[in-house]
Amino acid sequence: MSKKKEDFAKRLEKHHDELRWLYMELYDNGPMFAELCGQMERFYRERKTQLRRRDAVRESDRDWYKDNHMLGMMFYIDNFAGNMKGVETRLDYIDKCGVNYIHLMPFLDTVEGRSDGGYAVADFRTVQDKLGSMEDLESLTDACHEKGINVCMDFVMNHTSEEHEWARRARQGDGEYMSRYFFFDNGEIPAQYERTVPQVFPTTAPGNFTWLEDAGHYVLTSFYPYQWDLNYKNPRVFNEMMYNFLYLANRGIDIIRIDAVPYIWKELGTSCRNLPQVHTIVRMMRMISEVVCPCVLLLGEVVMEPEKVTPYFGTVEKPECHMLYNVTTMATTWHTVATRDVRLLKRQLDIVSALPKEYVFLNYLRCHDDIGWGLDYGTLMTEGIGECSHKQYLNDYFQGYAGRSNSRGELYNADPVTKDARFCGTTASMCGIEKAGFEQDEAAMELAVRLDVMLHAYMFMQSGIPVLYSGDEIGQVNDYTYKEDPLKAADSRYIHRGPMNWELAQNIEKPGTLEERIFDGLRQLEQIRKTRKVFRSDADVWTVDTGNPAVLCIGRYYDGEKMIGLFNFSEDAQTAGTGEMIGEYEELLTQQKMQAGDVKLPGYGFYYLEQTC
Repeated sequence: MSKKKEDFAKRLEKHHDELRWLYMELYDNGPMFAELCGQMERFYRERKTQLRRRDAVRESDRDWYKDNHMLGMMFYIDNFAGNMKGVETRLDYIDKCGVNYIHLMPFLDTVEGRSDGGYAVADFRTVQDKLGSMEDLESLTDACHEKGINVCMDFVMNHTSEEHEWARRARQGDGEYMSRYFFFDNGEIPAQYERTVPQVFPTTAPGNFTWLEDAGHYVLTSFYPYQWDLNYKNPRVFNEMMYNFLYLANRGIDIIRIDAVPYIWKELGTSCRNLPQVHTIVRMMRMISEVVCPCVLLLGEVVMEPEKVTPYFGTVEKPECHMLYNVTTMATTWHTVATRDVRLLKRQLDIVSALPKEYVFLNYLRCHDDIGWGLDYGTLMTEGIGECSHKQYLNDYFQGYAGRSNSRGELYNADPVTKDARFCGTTASMCGIEKAGFEQDEAAMELAVRLDVMLHAYMFMQSGIPVLYSGDEIGQVNDYTYKEDPLKAADSRYIHRGPMNWELAQNIEKPGTLEERIFDGLRQLEQIRKTRKVFRSDADVWTVDTGNPAVLCIGRYYDGEKMIGLFNFSEDAQTAGTGEMIGEYEELLTQQKMQAGDVKLPGYGFYYLEQTC
């Protein structure tokens, strides 16, 4: 037996029994399972030598992604550099940002105007023409790997575009392909689903089904009418989607973000969210990847509070996703900015810190999507803060209408009846940089920059891996030109998806410019983080009561290293205690010696304090 076959056989043997048991539990179809195993071996044989070497290295250090060197950046390829070849020419800039993990936003073939930002995939093995080709993708991943940069992509497995080959055949009445979706020739069963299944976009895409006049059938469309939900009760769907998954992994992808994970299994009479079969599918994906491409990480997109998303990590013995998003903490961070009160944020961080260290969260201030105000309203209610009124306040605040706000941005999916809405804006604009720049107010700009950098410093102190949104490293503000594009004008999320301004990016080398101040501030934070193992994802992390509701204190400890971070969420100077933290500390950015106790911070100021004795 060749070395290649031997490696595959050992990996398959390790997982075979559990994988078969789970597969048969869902599908009770031995021939389809045998086909899956045969295709797994084929994809393994097709895996490039350098990728198999990468697999071997990371198999020997399965916690490689938990160290303190991990820093991510996400961007749309066209907005960042035009196409994949353009991204390849910008790798030196990415490296200069200290980033070693890039998330390429959806780039697979889709239909312009009916793509939901690329999340309606028409072909899982074709790149959008304007962005390049699969050969360009492999060239980019090879170049990234040479620089020590990991590449992440979205795998949209809940649904396909209505222009996908399967959907086109289903629309023509081909029963084999209709069975890959949820088709009904009358409204009786769809009406039963509607009684228990929440709507994702009740304002812009109400209902969970779309009537196809030409096909004479309803089809399940949880998100938008042009996104048809796949039927994972059909083993052919699971197998074929796993083949797509492995095909993409073999193009050199290191991290595969599973989009809309909770939705992928549907049962009549349920919410069709977070059902047990979802975990069976994700567990099988984890085992399939560990057999064929063990260097690949699974990142689950689960938009819930941390204590509810943790089942998607699986267990230590039977893991599912390697990483999940820390969504609620992100939203709670902006609540804290608007209220200058850290108490809810402190509670949220305590919940995350109490979870097992094996759980790795991705932390971020902004991403490609809107901000939904999914806060802990049970706790807020005990303080007399109602959910509806507080959501209204937050949306007013970040539009610049309330609470001494300097923010600028726009609402998304505003419901005129319920008054519910989500919010869109770049980090810089939400921090006041846009307003200060427009008004040419240098004092206001100083505060806005300080808030921006402080929030990044706080994010770096959280438990997990920090991720930047492209443009945040130079303080890029809202882009209102999306309103001039008829394909984007109805979607306010494009306000924070503007193209990277490379002309402004050149200013990072010019002392005193806005871009240099933010970029240099973040670069200092990145250098500190990468030189101290106390920032590892599996370090001990906790919060400290400062006695001041405007100031947050986070402690970290790992293998003899100890530090605390103090973060002032008020524009006014504050004094904060360090609780039980005692002794002498060195402030890592200024090298100033400081004693634990009452510490004075400037407005929107922060300190990184490392214990020296």
